[in-house]
Amino acid sequence: MSAVAFSQELPKRKQLPFKPEKETTQPMDTLKVNAKDAVRIGTRKVRDSIKNDSIKTDSVPTKQPILLDQVKYKSKDYVKISQRTKKIYLYDEAELYYQDTELKSGIIILDYEKNEVYAGRLKDTAGVYSQAPYFKQGNNVVEPDSIRFNFDTEKALIWNSRTEQNGTQILGELTKKENDSVIFIQNAKFTTSKDINNPEYYFLARKIKLVPNKKIVSGVTNMYIADVPTPIGFPFAYFPLTDDRASGFIFPTFGENSSRGYFFQNGGYYFAINDYMDLALLGDYYTNGSYAFRVESNYALRYRFRGNLSMRFEAVINSQRGFPDYSKSNIYNIRWSHNQDAKANPNSRFSASVNLGSSQFYQASINQLNTPNFLNNTLNSSVSYSRTFPSYPSVNISLTATHSQNTQTESVNLTLPTLQASVERIFPFAPKDKPKKGAFQNINFQYNLRGENRINTTDSLFFTKEMFNDAKFGMQHSIPISTNFKVLKYLSVSMGGNYDEVWTLQTTNRTDATIDATTGEQIASVKDTIAGFDSYRTYNFSASVGTTIYGTFDRGKDKKIQAIRHTLRPSISYSYNPAFNQYYDEYIVDADNGTKQQYTRFEDGLFGSPSRTFASSIGINVANTVEAKVRSKDSTQTEPKKVMLLNSLNFSTSYNIAADSLAWAPVRVSGSTVLFNNKLNVNFGASLDPYAIDNQGVRINKFNIDNGGSLFRLTSANLNLNYSFSSKNFEGGGNNVDNTRSGGRDDDLFGKAQDFSNRQTFDDDSDDDEEKEDVEAYKAKIPWDLRVAYTVTYLNSNRQNEISNNSVMFSGNVELTPQWKVGVSSGYDFKNKGFTFTQMRFERDLKSWRINFNWVPFSARASWYFFIGIKASILRDVKWEQRSEPDRRL
Repeated sequence: MSAVAFSQELPKRKQLPFKPEKETTQPMDTLKVNAKDAVRIGTRKVRDSIKNDSIKTDSVPTKQPILLDQVKYKSKDYVKISQRTKKIYLYDEAELYYQDTELKSGIIILDYEKNEVYAGRLKDTAGVYSQAPYFKQGNNVVEPDSIRFNFDTEKALIWNSRTEQNGTQILGELTKKENDSVIFIQNAKFTTSKDINNPEYYFLARKIKLVPNKKIVSGVTNMYIADVPTPIGFPFAYFPLTDDRASGFIFPTFGENSSRGYFFQNGGYYFAINDYMDLALLGDYYTNGSYAFRVESNYALRYRFRGNLSMRFEAVINSQRGFPDYSKSNIYNIRWSHNQDAKANPNSRFSASVNLGSSQFYQASINQLNTPNFLNNTLNSSVSYSRTFPSYPSVNISLTATHSQNTQTESVNLTLPTLQASVERIFPFAPKDKPKKGAFQNINFQYNLRGENRINTTDSLFFTKEMFNDAKFGMQHSIPISTNFKVLKYLSVSMGGNYDEVWTLQTTNRTDATIDATTGEQIASVKDTIAGFDSYRTYNFSASVGTTIYGTFDRGKDKKIQAIRHTLRPSISYSYNPAFNQYYDEYIVDADNGTKQQYTRFEDGLFGSPSRTFASSIGINVANTVEAKVRSKDSTQTEPKKVMLLNSLNFSTSYNIAADSLAWAPVRVSGSTVLFNNKLNVNFGASLDPYAIDNQGVRINKFNIDNGGSLFRLTSANLNLNYSFSSKNFEGGGNNVDNTRSGGRDDDLFGKAQDFSNRQTFDDDSDDDEEKEDVEAYKAKIPWDLRVAYTVTYLNSNRQNEISNNSVMFSGNVELTPQWKVGVSSGYDFKNKGFTFTQMRFERDLKSWRINFNWVPFSARASWYFFIGIKASILRDVKWEQRSEPDRRL
């Protein structure tokens, strides 16, 4: 042991020993390591820092000190230093600090000759122990009953230790610390329970080897639940401990299906590739031969981008080969989401939202995760890149690939790609950095370019070369010119025109129908596709005038509704579209009587065909909003509260001056409003036709009122209601599962897509760190949330007078207690008189464990799923689950 010294001055050697008086409050003392300081240690003689010491030099050469840093200590009651035993005694709220080691306890004894420290608890007259040791070295914390530690070898003996390693609580009867990297524990209990003194469960291992922040290796291990041993045990166990993500196996789910036999689902391997990317390879297998693969990856680069990719393939076999109900099909689904951080590059952006695959994927999939999504009847995708050149005039260019798929008709529409370019609006006659005044200075124009390569195909031809057979390419140039100005102070006038030029690489040619000279039979007209560049040009003109009228009805400040304000925005517009007959030709349809018909070679063009009908029409539109001033219920508020009664109520129609008949277009009525503190969204619309129809349901040039009917004939109407609220803040909530990750809706009206055995779709456990509401609060208030969607559609275009759609969908969750939560997603079709897809959910929080039960009680997707398992990620594979797959398809 080398020389040691204390920050407070020691008495001279003739005055030893040191008096152990009590000091109620002591400052922090420091045990320094300095070869120049001297106190006699054993038989060694070293130089003393006390100036009057008779020993000036020492013939024995000094030795490098073993203690490499200051030892700081303090205690509440007293500090006793014994030169005879070479020990320092700290009593009551004792603290000792050395390098990265921190020790707090009721009593601490430091042997500075052996460089050992002992810490233990205090015992009062009643035999109660208090101030248990707290030992911290680096990031490792141990809370034992007593501890013995050597600073040199860093070995330690610890009795009844309590330590935490990456969320795992470890209680050891006797712990032997060999060094920084190896710890042996006898009769160890480890658990993820928050209550370490009374855990709900624990694993008891007779012997374990602990490598901090790396792993736990144990011998014979048994699980105890509420201190009751269970038959669940292992001859040995391995638990990884790391703050970083770790690769490992994902245990599958086992079950049985009557048509496909025994199975396992969602088993595989998880690769923690690096801090920016991961990869999960998952698979399903059924004993009748059905199988599935799933690849999922998440990636992120902070301040740049983030996204996820999922590819699924399923080979679905029903029944057994040779049976009449045997069938086999291959289905797939690809999903990709990519989002760029707005700060990454303000002038360039790339984004992707892809959901494509087999039209019957969600309907035929046998994976539990896809059960609620079989109601989806559309798949949409978009991948786009855009770049802006900010110099004046700025130019924006974008490339977009889109995909739209109808799972009912199995039709697929693609654009590969769409090119768009635009030049910002230019005011050629306006002064720079000055307000624009008058019609002349407000003249402006733009340039827009749109080019598309559009493919229309079917699900069976998707990803085959035949899908390109009917591909269409076209490019449209558009130059809009407009201006606006005021007339009579209150009238806003806008005028404009548009010039379009369309390029195409394919045109159509029709031959005349002829009579075969030999047989005398008629040879029908043939439609041919001609490859080659062609173009056409069109233009139009429009003008509108409108104003805004305000009307206020005051009822008095003493009324609850103090005033009602009506805003009216009428406008009249005129549009002129000439006929472009120069692009039309005639061909003989019937050679027998010489019947001819007009056609244009651009009739199959991507951007339509030039109009051959002259149109000169007047449009009428009236927009309304109604709001009220309501006296606030809060007496401290001096200003009334504004409440929107009608967000919009619009009426629109048009009259075609150039038409010979049926000049009036149907009147379209649409509106929306919000009620109940903006929780209920109401949208409605209707079409009113002023003309009558004949017996075949065709419109005739006769007003309905002149035909014995009303002024307008209601041809269609629709109403949509959406209500989302909760007990806490009357805002939609309760959906903590992202259904869009599995291709579903962003709410849970179709049910939740959730597999509790899959760590990638498991609910976040962050709420475990927060104390839940006290149970007493539930006697007065039970948290809940509810979402309701109602829609009804009326059709009467041909006097059918029927409700074509009338249904309601709802989803809600109720927390019966802080640990019990139930939910349901369902709906009812009033037209077909039946319930829609129904899912019931039950969740029980058992602190360290979780129980979940999902049940689809009826329909072709009838199934249930039960899960119980540990919530902590390190032991998430300790679980038991059972599920019932849908056994029949209607």
